[in-house]
Amino acid sequence: MHLRAEALILSIRQHGENGAIVRALTAGHGLQAGYVRGGRSRRIRPILQPANLVLGEWRARTDEQLAGLTVELIQSRAPLFAEPLPAAALEWVTALAATALPEGQPYPHIHAALDGVIGAIEAAPAARGWAVALARYELLLLAELGYGLEPDRLPEILRVGGEAGWADILAALRITGEALEVDILTDRRAETLAARARLVDRLKRAVA
Repeated sequence: MHLRAEALILSIRQHGENGAIVRALTAGHGLQAGYVRGGRSRRIRPILQPANLVLGEWRARTDEQLAGLTVELIQSRAPLFAEPLPAAALEWVTALAATALPEGQPYPHIHAALDGVIGAIEAAPAARGWAVALARYELLLLAELGYGLEPDRLPEILRVGGEAGWADILAALRITGEALEVDILTDRRAETLAARARLVDRLKRAVA
């Protein structure tokens, strides 16, 4: 196996004293996992940040073996983690993809939606500018994994778009959140919902 592609970092798990197992999402090859030697070092650790865009190179002798991964930073989102709301949003959207998607199956629409919502979080001065994009990302992920919601269940902002107030946004997030909890984030994967709960709680406090 040899793969070289741009990828969005989704999750990092320490492995051994110095290494890290990284899960990243590519447009053409889906979710890919790899072992980064020295992934906990001062030089590489800033690159292995959720939501960062990297150029990854995966190498393995067989398809069954965990690939070795080297990364080059293309775009860092580290400054966004200095703000509580953007940090919570980035933590959630990357954790959702890392938890929900099977490895090695391309989901170009999900990749594009994740890239779009990360870009919206990066560009918008306030959470209202990206919260609708986040709800649409969740809705798309549900549909791509075979759990699409009936249109008559969806609020107008998810069906036709347009301007949305916070009541509409929180209603949309409640509907997509319930579907994620019932259909995708079950059993051990339910732990991921804690990141979403933190985000929604911060959104509610921000607009209270």
